[in-house]
Formats: sequence, C-alpha cells, structure tokens
Amino acid sequence: MVLPIELNDRQERIVEIVKDLGPITGEQIADKLDLTRATLRPDLAILTMSGYLDARPRVGYFYTGKTSAQLLTEKIRQIKVKEYLSLPVVVQESANVYDAICTMFLEDVGTLFVVNKESRLAGVLSRKDLLRASMGNQELTSIPVNIIMTRMPNITMCTKEDLLIEVAEKLIDKQIDAVPVIKDTSGEDAYEVIGRITKTNITKALVDFSSDAIL
Repeated sequence: MVLPIELNDRQERIVEIVKDLGPITGEQIADKLDLTRATLRPDLAILTMSGYLDARPRVGYFYTGKTSAQLLTEKIRQIKVKEYLSLPVVVQESANVYDAICTMFLEDVGTLFVVNKESRLAGVLSRKDLLRASMGNQELTSIPVNIIMTRMPNITMCTKEDLLIEVAEKLIDKQIDAVPVIKDTSGEDAYEVIGRITKTNITKALVDFSSDAIL
C-alpha cells in the first residue's frame, strides 16, 4: 500500500504545475521543468500512486485537491480486518478456570475465545475475568469457564471484511483488548471463530503505515 509521503522539491513543483495548469500531459510538465519525460516518470508514478495526482489516458494529469492528511485518512479507512488478523486462541466450554489460565499464559495472549462442542463461539474470557475468578480460596479446577465468561449477545465481534478502523473504535468504546473475527454460519447466533483482532494488531498497522510513509 502506497501512503502519502513527504514530497521532495521537484515533486512539490510538479504538484503546483498540475494544480495551476491541469489537465496537463507528462511531456508538457517535463517542458515546464526543462527535463525529459523519462526523468519525471518516477516522480509522476509516486504522486499518482500516493493520490496527489490522478491521470486519464489521452487527457493527462490533474490535481486531486487532497491534502496529505486527507489521503492518509482515506488509506487508513480502506484497510480491512483480513489484512491484520491473527490466529485465535480458543478453549472448550468444558474447560475449567485453571486450564484457561494455563492456556493464556502459554499462548501469551490477553483474551481467550470459548467454543462449544460444535466449535462455535460461546463466550470470551479476558485477563480480568480470570483474575476475578482467582481471588479468594476457590479451587480453580472446579470452576468451569462458562460461569465467568462473557456470553452472547454481549460479545463484540467482527468479520474479516470489516474495516480495521471500525474495530479499533470498538476496542476503545468497549474498553476491551481483543475481538473475535467470526464467520457466520447457518444457525442463529452460531459463529465460527476464524481469527482475532487485538490492540497489538492495531499497533502493527500503525507501525506499517509509519514505515511505508517514510519509504
């Protein structure tokens, strides 16, 4: 994905020419700058892919009228969950709290997804859920996870085709660390868990954007 970048002097000059005179051909831009068309080709490609300019066959280049901030926002709002989802970590509904704690520790995750005998989403377990269940003198092996998990319809979910920015807003709004990525099945409230989106996934997307923009 090509992101808005910091333009060099020649690229800024090209943008100004197109803004003032567009639509204008590559040859005409080259004449204005006293350069060859081949010399300008990389700059024109960067400006077009980044969204500063648009090009039409037999017409030429024209200015899109969008700022760097607007272009960046558009790119962010095009990213879908499927580009950044991770593999889900699940436990069976029959598991106990001790087993869930061990799984969370060994898998190094902050959220577990609970599935039933048909491998469909039944609930969600967070660190807070397990910590709360661990307080006191309770025997953790005797407490089933289905007693403490968050159940439907209170589970926040998403699909792989959802926009990543919308999932990020859900994480903030609900004050949760992760959401399951589900595949809707034929039965009502029967969802297959195919992935997860966490705060780490969101952070990775931001880092990728920052790295691409620098490049």
